[in-house]
Amino acid sequence: MTRTGMAILLCSAMMVPAAIYSRGAATSPDGPQERLKAATDFAAIGDPASRSQAIFTEMGKVIQSPRCLNCHPRTDQPTQGDALLPHEPPVTRGADGHGAPGLACATCHGPANVTFANGTGSIPGHPDWHLAPREMAWQGKTLAEICRQIKDPARNGNKSLADLVEHHGKDKLVGWAWHPGQGRKPAPGTQAQFGALTEAWIDSGAHCPSK
Repeated sequence: MTRTGMAILLCSAMMVPAAIYSRGAATSPDGPQERLKAATDFAAIGDPASRSQAIFTEMGKVIQSPRCLNCHPRTDQPTQGDALLPHEPPVTRGADGHGAPGLACATCHGPANVTFANGTGSIPGHPDWHLAPREMAWQGKTLAEICRQIKDPARNGNKSLADLVEHHGKDKLVGWAWHPGQGRKPAPGTQAQFGALTEAWIDSGAHCPSK
């Protein structure tokens, strides 16, 4: 069988029983979406450092949600679903985070979400679907550790603090977390709120939580 044929077979295996892909972990987003506080909700905290820490803790609701953690794995294999289960079919990040030769992320992840024919789930999609670089791994870390990592240009894609506001608030791949397709709970709040929280966190000193 050719590599193309194998890729088609693998994608088909993902789509035909939807349970194989979601495996009970990518739950339907029933009920209200989790709320994200606005930056103004922290104005009453007088001490800037304490306010900054509180804001980042609120940001952590997004950062540590399954929609983000699945693409920031501690290994070279992504996870999936709300329980961070191993990706099916088994894949690896490859040299640039876009998958290994012959089974790139784009083999199954197209430019947009694809809903299963029976409507019980979907395959995520985005034109630049890929894993975060190894130095941006978040799984298994405390929020304080992730915060220090996000601030470090050597571990955040050489981004300045100002760049983070743009990345969190407007990057379209980041924005997928709020539009994850059928069978997945969106990240809390909205991307605009997340960007505003990032800006408020930076304006108050970009302090990290203690743990």
